[in-house]
Amino acid sequence: MAEFEKEAERARVANRDDLNALLFSPVPQVLLAVLDNPALDESHLTLLLSRKDLPTEILEQIGRRKAFLKSYAVKKSLLMHPRAPRLIGLRLLKEMYLMDLVQFALSPAVSAELKRYAEEQIVARLPQMPLGQKITLGRRGPSRVAGALVAEGHAQVLPVVLENPYLTEPQVLKALAREKVPVFVVQALANHRKWSQSYNVRLAIVRNASTPISIVLTFLPQLSVNDLRLLAEPGVVNESLRKYLLAEVHRRMVASKKQAERHMAEQQATLSPQPQNDPGPGKKEDSRKGERGAHRNGGPQETDNET
Repeated sequence: MAEFEKEAERARVANRDDLNALLFSPVPQVLLAVLDNPALDESHLTLLLSRKDLPTEILEQIGRRKAFLKSYAVKKSLLMHPRAPRLIGLRLLKEMYLMDLVQFALSPAVSAELKRYAEEQIVARLPQMPLGQKITLGRRGPSRVAGALVAEGHAQVLPVVLENPYLTEPQVLKALAREKVPVFVVQALANHRKWSQSYNVRLAIVRNASTPISIVLTFLPQLSVNDLRLLAEPGVVNESLRKYLLAEVHRRMVASKKQAERHMAEQQATLSPQPQNDPGPGKKEDSRKGERGAHRNGGPQETDNET
């Protein structure tokens, strides 16, 4: 009998204390035998799942055994394992507590698919969630959850979630793109020190039907002419706002034309030859008189001693 087979036989019947050493065996057959040991309990399984180098087949075996998954600690350890199989992860996410879902979604080692699914699980629970948990999520929740809280627009949650470091511009734009956005949300974004500086957020605020006209007029001078023209096309915004957009486009075009004319005039003035200074006839005559006077008085003067 091979050495690892003897070790596997010992793993099946080892007592509780001996199991701790066997949990770190590098041989998969030994680890599979450990799973069949009746003395194996929750503490052994969580210790086993703490191994980052655990083979995938061991993780799959743990995920298939319902007796093991009666323990929430085992389910959480299995889900958090970096090598956890995809299908097992999708199944376990539905059974996680809220803050464990948040921890999972914020983990950098999680795949994009599982991260998105975890965030969707959290968002689905928002309608039944108490205010205190929403404030906690607003402060440190993942990106999609923060965006959903922005769109929800709760007066006590919104100031907190707008400061969330995981809130991204795409999530803010997604919230503003909804048909019925609370006016309070638009006003909070328009006055926010960070989000009001984003050009795309300004554009989305102007486009949103809930935006008060006073905010629209504040942002219009900061938009490009091309974007103003696109917004002014029929059907994009309501007719009352469209008049303001067309007026702003006209004002920009007139100002641009005047600036171009002014620039051209300055260029022509710079390129045209400057006239030379030519003294007039009167100045020439005065100059001749001055020269004649200088000749008359310019000789040597006799002193009294010489006379």
